[in-house]
Formats: sequence, structure tokens, C-alpha cells
Amino acid sequence: MSELDIPESHPRYESLLTRHRIEEGVEKGITSKQGLIAEGRGEAFDYLLGEQTIPSADEAERVAAAHLLLADHPVLSVNGNVAALVPGETVELAEVTGSAIEVNLFNRTDERMRAIVDHLEAHGADDVKGLSADARIPGLDHERAKVDRDGIYEADVVLVPLEDGDRAEALAEMGKTEIVIDLNPLSRSVQTAAVPIVDNIIRAVPNITAHVRELADSSDGELQEIIDAFDAEEAQTAAENRIRSGRLD
Repeated sequence: MSELDIPESHPRYESLLTRHRIEEGVEKGITSKQGLIAEGRGEAFDYLLGEQTIPSADEAERVAAAHLLLADHPVLSVNGNVAALVPGETVELAEVTGSAIEVNLFNRTDERMRAIVDHLEAHGADDVKGLSADARIPGLDHERAKVDRDGIYEADVVLVPLEDGDRAEALAEMGKTEIVIDLNPLSRSVQTAAVPIVDNIIRAVPNITAHVRELADSSDGELQEIIDAFDAEEAQTAAENRIRSGRLD
């Protein structure tokens, strides 16, 4: 079954879509086999969220939009799952916010890096970063430490989609504002983030883009007010409570 064969009326449409994209990502050499496991874990959390963007997540997505609009050097970090699930959506978000896109992988090989860059370029991306790897994130001893100096290393705001706890902590130590998209409200990424978005990435990225378009004419002061009113701990707690209750309404 291809993506085009999945009817949008199917009650499990979103779930089937993500499974198909991840499977296709593995076949293309974009997503690692570990990414399959990560996707399954995320799907379990999403099921308990009711497979919908809860109000606290939508608020966080609006705050993320404000941060990206105010940033001097925003960067969207992409791993294999992100590239497989939301390539076009990531490119669109980069375009409306003036963000750079950088590929950053734990299971890094030259072949995977090139495949992901090519995949993003096929979806309209320009000047995808990550191949130079001419800088390192302090405190990390694995491949995620490798970043481009003019990308993640010098960014002031970084969107870190999907669970990536140790790098999230290291980036926070560098003083960067982190926006995290992660379906696990107890992950280190969410606990560390200035803006924790507990939502499925295939909903979250388009939602952030929609909020960017809505806020595009706002003044810096108005954007800062949106940011200042946000409570990251409350957002994380609201998501955790929703998942623990398991309400499907």
C-alpha cells in the first residue's frame, strides 16, 4: 500500500500514514532501523493523547512560532525520522521563518547524511547544513556532537524534533532556546526545553507554520508577550496528565 492508497476517511489514517513514511524512509536509507522502534513508542503516547493536538500543545506551537519569528539565527534540526515524516512541511516552516535546516544524526554515516540532504532538497530545501561538521557541541561524545559552525553551533533558537535528550541538555548548556517536539512528556528533551511541544510531529510542524503565518505581522513586543506568558512546566504537566488519564474524547 502506498501513501496515496490510504483513504483520509480511515479512522487510523494518521497512524497508517506515519508507519508508511517511516517504512519507506528505512527502504531509502533515510531512517535507521532504531527509528522504527522510536516511531512505535511515540504512537503509543499519541494514542493516549487521543491522536489530536491538545490545547497545551497548540499553545506551545504558537509560542514556538513567536520564538522562530524573533530569532536572529533559527535552525531546524532534522534526523532520519523527521526527514521521512515531514520533509515538505519542514521546508515550508524554514521558508516562512527564515530558518536554516541542518541534518544531525546519532547513527551518522556519510551515505545517510547525503541521502537525507538529497531527500530534503527533493522537497524544495536549499543549502541544507550538516555535511561540513566543522564544529562540535560541548559535552557530547557521540556523532550528534558534530554540527555546522554556521548552523546549530551558532544558532540562537533550535527546533529539536523527536526525542534527543542528551543533545537537548547540551544545547541548553550552550544557552540556546530550544523548541522540542516529542510525544513523551517525561523525556529529558521535554524537561529541558524552553518550549516543550507534546504532539505528533506530523501535526506539530504544520501547526507551527500556521501560527507563524497568523503572527507574521505582529510586532516584536507582541511576540515577546506571547513568549513571556508561556509556562513550560504547565505545558509538560498538562500533557502528562492527559496521557496518564488515557482519555480518548
